[in-house]
Amino acid sequence: MGIAASIVLFVALFAYTFWPEKNPFTQRAASRLDFLRERRDAVFANLRDLNFEYKAGKYPEEDYATQRALLEDEATTIVTEIDVLERA
Repeated sequence: MGIAASIVLFVALFAYTFWPEKNPFTQRAASRLDFLRERRDAVFANLRDLNFEYKAGKYPEEDYATQRALLEDEATTIVTEIDVLERA
């Protein structure tokens, strides 16, 4: 009786632990909106770093202006697409 109860308990705990709906380790599929939000955060972090490094004297004026314009254009594109997806 003791072995049968142990086996049933083991099977029940195994099923509970690895049942797909209850498994905390499964990842939900990332949506386009999730990707864009992560990319937006990365671009904003890059802009902050660029500004810091420019103020520290690591970038000449021309390179700073070019990089800043590229990052701002990318940020504008990303934020616009996020707005469109959130409205839909």
